[in-house]
Amino acid sequence: MENKNIKELKANLLALLEKEALKKGRFVLSSGKISNYYLDGRIITMTPEGAYLVGNIILELIKGKNVDAVGGPTLGADPIVGAVAVLSHINKVPIKTFIVRKAVKEHGTQRQIEGPELKPKSRVIIVDDVATTGKALIEAKEALDKIGVVVEGAIVIVDRKEGARENLAKAGVNLDAIFQIEDLGVS
Repeated sequence: MENKNIKELKANLLALLEKEALKKGRFVLSSGKISNYYLDGRIITMTPEGAYLVGNIILELIKGKNVDAVGGPTLGADPIVGAVAVLSHINKVPIKTFIVRKAVKEHGTQRQIEGPELKPKSRVIIVDDVATTGKALIEAKEALDKIGVVVEGAIVIVDRKEGARENLAKAGVNLDAIFQIEDLGVS
């Protein structure tokens, strides 16, 4: 049972998503698929209110899960993990965050995973703004697997319900979504 605070946070986030992030029209998705709507979560997560809402909801969802860090694929996860890091510090429950690049950086430290070093057997939650097929989250998990980090689950703001849950399950990851696409009046 959700507490009153998370219900209020989710109601405010849903209103913001419907007003600002949901676009109707003809869009080509990263998968190549044509869609009659586009949901750009970064429009929300890169605003003060949206970052606050998403960060707090994710902190509530991971409470008691004993994870070492929260992170995910760039670019969708970037503003989310920033919000989680700041709010976890303010709330005196600090949690490390990280970003997973699409590929190993060719220069400097030549890392694919940016942020505080994650040790083998570290337990993490991966996050993203929107999940369609789950490809970016699965690629992030594969990068984490290479360094021995354990992905305990994934959280997205919206699941478009186009295979992400099933694809992540095949990869051994449970997907939690703050909202399903039908919550935004789209099917």
